[in-house]
Amino acid sequence: MTVASHPAAVDMAVASAFQGWWRATPGRISQVLSDLLGIVVPSVAAIALVLALFLRLYRGYRRDASVLARIALVFGLCRLTSVLGKPLFVRARPRSYPEFAYPSGHVVAIAGTGMAAVLLCVWFAPRLTRWAVLTFGVATVMVALTRLVLGVHWLTDTIGSVLAVLGIGLAAASVVRLLPGPVHERALPA
Repeated sequence: MTVASHPAAVDMAVASAFQGWWRATPGRISQVLSDLLGIVVPSVAAIALVLALFLRLYRGYRRDASVLARIALVFGLCRLTSVLGKPLFVRARPRSYPEFAYPSGHVVAIAGTGMAAVLLCVWFAPRLTRWAVLTFGVATVMVALTRLVLGVHWLTDTIGSVLAVLGIGLAAASVVRLLPGPVHERALPA
């Protein structure tokens, strides 16, 4: 409901603070970081996930392939947040730009990648789960900040994007039985 109306006061304040930064050095740096973390990393992760899935199928590891397929499904549903959300909310951006503002596709992409990475760690490398949460949490904040510096999103666009990915990702992961993780990895009751 917040993003369906005019920009909130906090949106206006943040947009004013970054006014014109996109034309200077911070904007050029932000563009590179935004493209790298918001487009390249998610694209490479999606390709790697699909390749791993087919490799596990080819080698006959059906359980692993099943887990990878379900993680890929969750990743895809997270990415749909942006595709379906923009025409649904029809929110204008802080500056002239060809697409609608909410949700931020770049933020959705890196947050969705983080969701997939955390699920992969939960199932295949539990000791790396905290590292994945921290790494992709920082990457998501960085992408959100770059989108604000570039003046192409409101603060609530970026926050809403993260919340949407978390909500859809956790719900989907639960439905496809990826949560709370493999039984053999859960702590045994005392």
